[in-house]
Amino acid sequence: MTDPISDFLTRVRNAVKANHKVVEAPGSKMKQEITKILHEQGYILAYKVDTDEKGRSTIKIALKYHPETKTNAIKGLKRVSRPGLRRYASVDEMPRVLNGLGIAILSTSKGVMTDKKARQENVGGEVICYVY
Repeated sequence: MTDPISDFLTRVRNAVKANHKVVEAPGSKMKQEITKILHEQGYILAYKVDTDEKGRSTIKIALKYHPETKTNAIKGLKRVSRPGLRRYASVDEMPRVLNGLGIAILSTSKGVMTDKKARQENVGGEVICYVY
């Protein structure tokens, strides 16, 4: 697999489209940070990181739906920077997703964070994905 982050985002996107309640994906530190941001921003209900006897981790994500209308909290999930074409953004060129209604997840020198937090910290970095 050449792009594990893209595979992770595609698993979540497919589970949302199929109205699944839980999705499992192989884990890594970057994927755990992305999942943590999705939970903090209210896009997913909960998550759990399990480790098997060989030391490999898996992330179980409980997806979030509106209780009455059964609509998904995640409307779109788009990978921006990929191994073949890295996308970087400085503080001045920080992307705004849906004019501030969505979030951009960035990998900066101070860790993985949202575009809003990166503006507050005054750092730029690699734009991983857009979530709205």
